[in-house]
Amino acid sequence: MTETPAEDPVDDLLWLEEIHGEPALEWVREQNERSESLLLTPQLERLEAAALEVMDSDDRIPMVSKHGEHYYGFWRDAEHPRGLFRRTTWESWLSDDPQWDVLLDLDVLAEAEGVPWVWGGVRLLRPQHTEGQWRRMLIALSPDGGDARRYREFDLLSRRFVPADEGGFDLPAAKTSVSWLDADTLYVGTDTGPGSTTTSSYPAQVRRLSRGQELAEAPVVFSVPADHVQAWVGRDHTEGFERTVAVDAIDFFRSRTSLLDEARGGEPALIDVPETVEADPHRQWLLLRPQETWGDYAPGTLLVAELESFLAGDRSLTVVFAPDEHTSLQGWSWTASHLVLQLLSDVSSEIRVIEPGTWRSEPMQGTGEHRSTAVWAVDDEDPVAGDDVWVSTSGFLTPTTILRGTLEQSLPRPLKQAPSFFDASGLSVEQHWAVSDDGTRIPYYQVGPSDLPLDGRNPTLLSGYGGFEVSRTPGYSGVIGRSWLTRKVEASGAGGAAPGRTGVYVIANIRGGGEYGPSWHRAALQSQRHRAYEDFAAVARDLHERGVSSPSTLACAGGSNGGLLVGNMLTAYPELFAGISCGVPLLDMRRYTRLSAGTSWIAEYGDPEDPEQWQWLRTFSPYHLVESGQQYPPVLFWTATSDDRVGPVQARKMAERMLRQGHERVWFHETLEGGHAGAGDNRQAARSHALSYDFMWRAVTATL
Repeated sequence: MTETPAEDPVDDLLWLEEIHGEPALEWVREQNERSESLLLTPQLERLEAAALEVMDSDDRIPMVSKHGEHYYGFWRDAEHPRGLFRRTTWESWLSDDPQWDVLLDLDVLAEAEGVPWVWGGVRLLRPQHTEGQWRRMLIALSPDGGDARRYREFDLLSRRFVPADEGGFDLPAAKTSVSWLDADTLYVGTDTGPGSTTTSSYPAQVRRLSRGQELAEAPVVFSVPADHVQAWVGRDHTEGFERTVAVDAIDFFRSRTSLLDEARGGEPALIDVPETVEADPHRQWLLLRPQETWGDYAPGTLLVAELESFLAGDRSLTVVFAPDEHTSLQGWSWTASHLVLQLLSDVSSEIRVIEPGTWRSEPMQGTGEHRSTAVWAVDDEDPVAGDDVWVSTSGFLTPTTILRGTLEQSLPRPLKQAPSFFDASGLSVEQHWAVSDDGTRIPYYQVGPSDLPLDGRNPTLLSGYGGFEVSRTPGYSGVIGRSWLTRKVEASGAGGAAPGRTGVYVIANIRGGGEYGPSWHRAALQSQRHRAYEDFAAVARDLHERGVSSPSTLACAGGSNGGLLVGNMLTAYPELFAGISCGVPLLDMRRYTRLSAGTSWIAEYGDPEDPEQWQWLRTFSPYHLVESGQQYPPVLFWTATSDDRVGPVQARKMAERMLRQGHERVWFHETLEGGHAGAGDNRQAARSHALSYDFMWRAVTATL
């Protein structure tokens, strides 16, 4: 029997869902002007300039990736706000003043073509397909900073885009996935008309596109049902293990992986595991990670099998990693002859190096407590540097250091360290634990003065996310350091933070995230979503009870799913906060599946079209919980017109609903480009950061 759809609540603000409709854009302009009249002050301009100085600094580490003898990277600075795609040699990169070979200047391109291009990444073709030369690449460019990107073929020898009339690949802007099969063939998942995309707005089909062929004429090699999230096909070019992998992403946490190799007669070879088990084939191995209990294996376990044996029916599995109550697996990376695991132990990084075959595990030294460390292969297919790894490590008060080493031959050695952008002397990092409503202990990091007065009068910012198994970990931010940690209260209204105090920054590691693996995430799924909000509120209360903050000196901030988090703080826990910054948020949980990429998140939140599920969704839908006559803290909603993932309309509607209800301390700001990140270049990013941080600072100092 078909479920009767849930009845829509009355919504008289649907006109704001017309993203580019003139009435909606006129409303946006009016709200931007209103917000800027309050927030654009000399103080904010100084904050913006300080943030931009960090983002544009020439002393930042120029991150690169190795392809052959060159190291490629993308870079933005004050002279090149849209950015440069460039390369150098290893010896030059090691120097204090690398000499860069600029391959593409986006500012020049944008001016020449009249399109404000935003960098979207690059796909290089390995040289075995081009007579041993690194020659062909696909460059992704977004016309507005959104997820829709145009892919254009670029020739490294002629240093130009290959025109379509010369057979060059040029895929129109869409939410596209692309992979090289060979020098003249691509796997392309994109919008080619009705039936080609899912209800989540991602590719439902993948085509094999030959050079010179019209996209619509390319044969479909893989497809998924429209109510799944996405079809994806990629080619693994590893010599001796060449294969085509196809993934049916059913939702964010369920998928089916198949091999599409011609050697198998063109028929997909399904890797037969439950949909909640992630499958990752690599060379002769198959890694498996269950999201739920799978037989005797706990969620978050990492298992390995021999791929061909597994496809033939052998179910012999070896445990590579087993989680415990403190430690979870965050990711892995292969080198030529090793597997590297990235773990979190009570939200501090641990790295382990695994020897395939024996699966013996050894810790990598030098990660450190309260730090984030990432390790990845320099180029696992390089005949000389195949076991080389990059190591990136940082802490809240320690700028990023980049190291490189060869596994089992040398310890990674420091190569470059990012500069300090703020004075961290007198500051310290502490980890504390709050107790949530159901008795669960919730860790959180507190960064602030070592001699912090515990009288509740410190300007405190609480941040969180709590969704999609995303972990919030320690990391250095010059912008936060300048905008909050070292900013001093010069003046304060009644009840605000004490003059002379500097800021305290807090990250809450709430359920819904991935800090303790899939179980930590699933504890706050769908009907249990309130657990994430109870956890965050518990951290806020603990800060008050310990005397770090008080309801008049605590602000909170979140973006995207974190915007939904702080939206629920606004409507369900307003008594805990002095101000809220809510960015690119979900807020209308009745209509979120009808907006932008919303249906892809049903596995996380639930389906509002199902009456039973709407009953729990409505309990954390801020748009339906906000009421006239209630007292709410000041709130700033910020978003971007070009955000094609969450979209700007939920923030628009929430702000207008509150204003119509008579809530005066509501502000809204929308940038025209920048996509879900809210900014298309460093200047826009600096302005967005400054608006948010200065708004919250004024809230906790009672100077709004």
